[in-house]
Amino acid sequence: MKLLCFITYLITICVGLTAQNVFSVMDSKTYLNDQVIQVIGLRCSNSLISDKTIDDLIKHLDIYKSYGINTISVFFMGSRFGDVMGYNEDASLNPEYLVRMARIIEASDERNMMVLVGCLYWGNSKGKWDSWNQQDAENAIANTVKWLSENNYRNVFVDPDNEGMAQRNAGFDISRMIAAGKRIDSTIMIGYNAKGFPPPDADLALHFSEKVQGKPYIESEGTMTDYWGAYSKEQGLYKYINVGFYTEGKKAEQLQNTDNLLNNGHGYMFASTWLQNVPPNHHPGGEGTHCDPGIKWWLEYIRDNWLY
Repeated sequence: MKLLCFITYLITICVGLTAQNVFSVMDSKTYLNDQVIQVIGLRCSNSLISDKTIDDLIKHLDIYKSYGINTISVFFMGSRFGDVMGYNEDASLNPEYLVRMARIIEASDERNMMVLVGCLYWGNSKGKWDSWNQQDAENAIANTVKWLSENNYRNVFVDPDNEGMAQRNAGFDISRMIAAGKRIDSTIMIGYNAKGFPPPDADLALHFSEKVQGKPYIESEGTMTDYWGAYSKEQGLYKYINVGFYTEGKKAEQLQNTDNLLNNGHGYMFASTWLQNVPPNHHPGGEGTHCDPGIKWWLEYIRDNWLY
């Protein structure tokens, strides 16, 4: 099995040498192939849990694109309730998960779409190494960037630490994690996703980060108020509740948040229990009711108002 994974890994290296699309940042704008682009995406953080979920995600990329989605996010480690272990304890990348991530990146590249490659998503997840120290965290980011660079995966940007969860959990310095990645390849865009202002090395401000002049901001986990609290998680229950269900008030707030950020030139990626559930629901589903759960209502809004 290990030999098969290694052979498959070598194949992905060869296949990945023909990037079609390049994501970059200049001043406060994001670009794809030197054309200004506004990131509009879906958070699919748990998609790496199996080959089956990867197949399902790739099957739905054309559908997402038809609604105006140009970006998805997937995480190598953690991701609440998915417990993804994409890094080995020595901070090297697990070949099995590399193959899956490679398939997502390449399938997205073929469709002129981008991928937020998430690294550590430790909050309330069993998918982490408690033995890690600062150097391990830096090595994980450096190894991720090295793999992306060696495979010429350029339709990507990196989130080293989702919501600063590993920073809070283990005291890691995110600025040093970003610097470790930039030392490997400064042309791979890396964002900052924690409370406070992004460090100078960060190319992007993501989600929890303060918005600052001269750096693009992407809301990489767009939800309504208190969505990830008691509404989606029950004390002592290791799974989501209210999966794909939204009240009319929550829908209205979600659409308002989407418009507010996009109208101000920022990026917006929608996050939902529907997408992050285990296993994920990659199909759009429906109108977000108990009888018809899903996120089609939001995708249709994007198509009708933001697909140009």
